[in-house]
Amino acid sequence: MKKQPIQLIKHSNTTNQTTRLALAITLAFSSLFAASHLQAETCATGKTLKDGVLTIATGNPAYFPWVMDNDPASGKGFEAAIAYEVASRMGFDKDAVAWTSASFDQSIQPGAKDFDFNLQQFSITKEREKVVDFSTPYYSAAMAVLVNKAAADSGATASIDSLKKLKWGVDANTTALQMLQENIEPDSSPLLYDDNTNVTEAMKANQIDAALFDLPTALYLGAVVLEDGVVIGQFPADRTATPDQFGLLMEDGNPLKACVDEALAAMAEDGALAEIEAQWLQETTGVPVIQ
Repeated sequence: MKKQPIQLIKHSNTTNQTTRLALAITLAFSSLFAASHLQAETCATGKTLKDGVLTIATGNPAYFPWVMDNDPASGKGFEAAIAYEVASRMGFDKDAVAWTSASFDQSIQPGAKDFDFNLQQFSITKEREKVVDFSTPYYSAAMAVLVNKAAADSGATASIDSLKKLKWGVDANTTALQMLQENIEPDSSPLLYDDNTNVTEAMKANQIDAALFDLPTALYLGAVVLEDGVVIGQFPADRTATPDQFGLLMEDGNPLKACVDEALAAMAEDGALAEIEAQWLQETTGVPVIQ
């Protein structure tokens, strides 16, 4: 039997080795991709109410600027945008998000929930944390300046010089008094009240021009209670001694909490949280930041 040329055998071995090497590299990359893809989904897998679906609740109606046109599924509004960004970071695209409604009072009660998480300006408090779980904060409420129509018509603006000239009222039991004195130093002494309800009534009666409230409260009071109130500016949250912090609310002991917190941490680190806040709580509301 005639022997095969050594060179041909050597070439064949090289070809086989190259093929095996290419296959090994392909399999390695495939494994890495699969592992990476699996890792992205592992955190939430098996932890949602419905497999492969993230059920999110908010109030009905849901108000501006938290949700636009009472339609959270549009993704428009501060909390609607937050919800979809958190969902995306956990591996759920928009089609895998289901919205439901739940009242505020019902949601903060103990017991089973029919949602994976709920966001409708829930302040994180120690008392509530005894019966429900909260995510890490997604928003620290800034203090905002609410003025009556007369002050707005007279040209009150979001500048310290303009704010100094206003007649202020303040709830003496809150940190608003300290903030007013340290950040604005009004020309005349503020009128002191025992609660914010009386502050609002004083503004209705034109006894005072302006008051400090957290931004969500100021927006609500200006639009609903005063009817003609105007929120003319907001201080950065870090200028507030004890800012009200909002968290995503979950059933007590919900294993999804770690996934939600991880998503929010990533959003804070890469600036997504700040971008959403700037878009919906500054640009959309037109409430400028007081420097």
